[in-house]
Amino acid sequence: MHYICPVCKTENTIDADFEISEYICKSCSNLIDISKNISAKVVKKPVESVVLEVGQKGTIDGTDYTVTGIIIRKYGSTVFWREYYLKDKKGQDAFLSESDGHWVFLHVINAMDVKKKLNDKVAEFHMKNYRWYETTQCTIHAAAGFFEDSLNFSIANYKEYVNGTQMISQERSGSNTEFFFGKHISKYKVKKAFNILSLPNYSGIGIVQPFYVNVTQAINILAVSALIICLIQLYVVGTRTNALVFEQEINFADVADKEMVSKSFELSGGSAPLNVEVSSNVDNSWANVGLGLVNEKNNEIVFASKDIEQYHGYEDGENWSEGSQRESFNFCGVAPGNYHFVISAERQEPLKTSQPAKYISPDGNLSISREENGTVSVTNQSTFETTSFGDAKMIKKDSVSTLGQLVHKILGKADIDSLLNANAQAESISATPENKSVKIKAEWLPVSFRNFVFVLLFLIALVLGLYFGRRAFERSKWFNSSNSPYTYS
Repeated sequence: MHYICPVCKTENTIDADFEISEYICKSCSNLIDISKNISAKVVKKPVESVVLEVGQKGTIDGTDYTVTGIIIRKYGSTVFWREYYLKDKKGQDAFLSESDGHWVFLHVINAMDVKKKLNDKVAEFHMKNYRWYETTQCTIHAAAGFFEDSLNFSIANYKEYVNGTQMISQERSGSNTEFFFGKHISKYKVKKAFNILSLPNYSGIGIVQPFYVNVTQAINILAVSALIICLIQLYVVGTRTNALVFEQEINFADVADKEMVSKSFELSGGSAPLNVEVSSNVDNSWANVGLGLVNEKNNEIVFASKDIEQYHGYEDGENWSEGSQRESFNFCGVAPGNYHFVISAERQEPLKTSQPAKYISPDGNLSISREENGTVSVTNQSTFETTSFGDAKMIKKDSVSTLGQLVHKILGKADIDSLLNANAQAESISATPENKSVKIKAEWLPVSFRNFVFVLLFLIALVLGLYFGRRAFERSKWFNSSNSPYTYS
């Protein structure tokens, strides 16, 4: 269809077949009455955030539509929303309403199918109740396109009823009242339907905007997941027992300043803790074991280090002790596969203390000792007479004194320094017992309940997050309503 504007002589065309009563000239914006072919008034062109054009075609839910008209409605002085009039090939009407980037797809419905309840606060449509959201007075701010009915520029009343992502909209203009059924439509669906490059960004929460996820579906999926996890945990725990996978005694001397690589061992089943027990014969001393668990598939290494300490004594009339000769720790969540250990170990080295070098004659009558300063003392064990000499040679030279004669009598020509040195080495003692080795034992434990509990708690937290998140979302959606089901502080 095409029409020549009587004002500016511009041709206005539309590829649609329906009876038109008015159109707005695309050039001069005059509202033309078809029956009289005269201008009724000049209408402002719709430009504020308008993304569709008159005559543009698109497909929604498998139905082809043509944009026949565009109306921008105004509430107050700053609130605007856009209505796009659509016609399908059968001449049926549909509408796209956009406000703050939120889109609603509407169809005309029979007023007789809508029943009002509770003083007009509830509207029933097809056995479903819709709660009154708000009543808005608005006017036509701008318009363009072709219209089947004459446009009414007086104040119109919109009364909206909402249930989730669906709504019933009642439009009353003058003596005419119409009802529309609407549902949320994604802006990305509109963009794809009409091949639009860009759309207005979201602002706030739309009146029928859905929550970001389908909560019922998500909870069902989480519940099934939790059930499957429980069954798997029950099976694994019921079929697994402790398994000894590694046991070896390591001499400290074998790993002094170096590492030892153990034999390979296999872990099979689900991921589970690997318990390691280390023990050493420490006594008032310590030892340390370093273990690197090597995954032979990818050469990843997990390191652990453990001290073994045991001390005891007597203090203030009481015996005390602390520490243990046995310690254990876990490599958590070890996956199945082939592994080996890289082992390092060290201990507290025995402290060597030397007693003064001392020699006692076989008959016990003579003792000779050498102090750290080199002085040599000679003692007659019978009379306890003691004489100190600067060194052993001076003793040999003394043949006059009673002790000197006793030394010559008992030792004769024996070398005194040699006798003292031999006894000094024999009397070197250790301050700590020598623990020569450390025992390492590793057991593959049943699957830990810790991760299982963490997963269940995570799923429960997700469910609670979805529940309270949707509730907060709905509270925000109804915040501007005069009939909100929520209370606000």
